[in-house]
Amino acid sequence: MLINCVVYNDGRKQADIPLEEISAHLHQPGNFVWVALQDASEAELRAMQKQFGLHELAVEDVFNGIQRPKVEEYDEHLFAYLQVPAYHGGEVHIGQISIFVGPDFVLSVRQNCEQTLLGVRERAEREPHLLKYGSVYVMYALSDAVVDLFFPVVDALDDELEQLETAMFHNQETRKNMERLYDIKYKVNVLRHALLPLADGFNKLYGGRVPALVGDAENYFRDVHDHIMLLNSQLDSMRDTISTAIQVNLSLITIDHGEVNKKLAAWGAILVLTTIFTGIWGMNFKYMPELHWKFGYPLALLIMASCAVYLYRHFKKTGWI
Repeated sequence: MLINCVVYNDGRKQADIPLEEISAHLHQPGNFVWVALQDASEAELRAMQKQFGLHELAVEDVFNGIQRPKVEEYDEHLFAYLQVPAYHGGEVHIGQISIFVGPDFVLSVRQNCEQTLLGVRERAEREPHLLKYGSVYVMYALSDAVVDLFFPVVDALDDELEQLETAMFHNQETRKNMERLYDIKYKVNVLRHALLPLADGFNKLYGGRVPALVGDAENYFRDVHDHIMLLNSQLDSMRDTISTAIQVNLSLITIDHGEVNKKLAAWGAILVLTTIFTGIWGMNFKYMPELHWKFGYPLALLIMASCAVYLYRHFKKTGWI
């Protein structure tokens, strides 16, 4: 589905045009065309492939759905595949955006994406002095907007992790805590898999040998790369925290089990002692001491009760009961 198709000249918007008129504006001095599609059909992508001369392998990546995020160079064209995060209802949702860039065109294709990214076009049009860089600046603006979408998601997960760390020491729901920890770990890994490959991809766009299409815009891609590295650092730190929290939670479970075992052992010792007495006095030998003494039975009960009380007080004092 077509979102918009706009022609720009010297960094300024000229007009919205239908797809059929794209070829008339290509290869004109200072011109480039920006086409945005959402959930494009195969027919639409094939039409764009023919219109802009897109590489077959790059187009196949869009057809094949979820791919590993990357930035690739095809002859005079650049192709970037990024995953777009959204966070609501406690769940991380991942969409995709494919960006094709040539000397005089930009084609962005969003698939299963909940983020509109309409603000990127508005931002670019407010900065005609930067839009003069041409189509490659649009690639930067889109990439920068997508990467910036990760920050609120990472912050939300970090807040969730902090709340869980606090709750771990104030409730006894160890199993539930463990499930929540692994749920956060899964979400962090989803974000990490979406970001980590981009570090290498955008590293190709500044410093050293860069594609000719990038030109003087390489410093902008360095900024995107810095944001990616910062996010990866945050995610790595969260993974370490989660691993530590899991170990702490396991330790709390072990401690709880130890407390239960101590209580069972203490009560077992009390019962065993009384059982020993009753076992001995219950043998009923003919010449057993105090067997026919009228105070023998009360005395036996008193001794057993006294020993039980002594053991109870001792275990209570030591914290076993």
